[in-house]
Amino acid sequence: MKDDETHRYDLMVEAFSEIQTEIKSARLPKPMPVHPPLSQVLAGLGPLPTEALFLGMAYDELPVLLNLHDPLPGPLLVAGDAGTGKTALLQTIALAAEQMHSAERLQFGILTSHPDEWSGFERIANNVGVFSIHHRSAEDFILSLAAWAHGNKSSKQSILLLLDDLEAVSNMDMEAVQNLRWLLLRGPARRVWSLITLSTQRLDAMTPWLGAFRTRIIGRVQNAEHIRKLGAEGAGLRTLSAGAEFTLREGNRWLKFWIPSQG
Repeated sequence: MKDDETHRYDLMVEAFSEIQTEIKSARLPKPMPVHPPLSQVLAGLGPLPTEALFLGMAYDELPVLLNLHDPLPGPLLVAGDAGTGKTALLQTIALAAEQMHSAERLQFGILTSHPDEWSGFERIANNVGVFSIHHRSAEDFILSLAAWAHGNKSSKQSILLLLDDLEAVSNMDMEAVQNLRWLLLRGPARRVWSLITLSTQRLDAMTPWLGAFRTRIIGRVQNAEHIRKLGAEGAGLRTLSAGAEFTLREGNRWLKFWIPSQG
């Protein structure tokens, strides 16, 4: 009898170990898929509308585009856990802008805490500058954008504000913060589009800003409370491949898409 109990115990331990291994495997992040380079993807799409900003590719093989002449989507928040590819998405958008638009039609400026991550982007004709968020030049750029937008009634040119880290605004002076809030509210109607990243690690501190973003592009998120605060229950955020996949709400459904490689 004792041997039977020992044998049963051994089987239970073995089964438990197998279950634990499966659970740990399920928790591991999905390996990042290898997607074709941006230049190849854009070449395969052929001519796109001149007002289209390329964001990525949906799994129905159609591009995910933002109409720069339609202010309805408002500013775009790019949210996700650390390492989910938020910066890579902004860089993809900037590189696509170079390939699809002349500088007379579309320009962009980059505000970042890590200018080294944007090395090489200064050569792009559409780029008006890479500004360190911790330098006065970043605040000056926001002020100049707001001034341009205030006076822009008929210009056909659009400008992108690529702000890589929403939390950084906490260290800006009040005038710059007020102008940024105005750009979020009125900018798209004046052809100034803000695309701003936010790490879920800073979500609680930046919650008052979330209401300014009608459109949210979200990468991989694990924490259920973070998913709830982003209004993304049912979006499958835990299953997204970090660094390559994102989702955004399209009507009553969530549209999953991937970004090409920068090579």
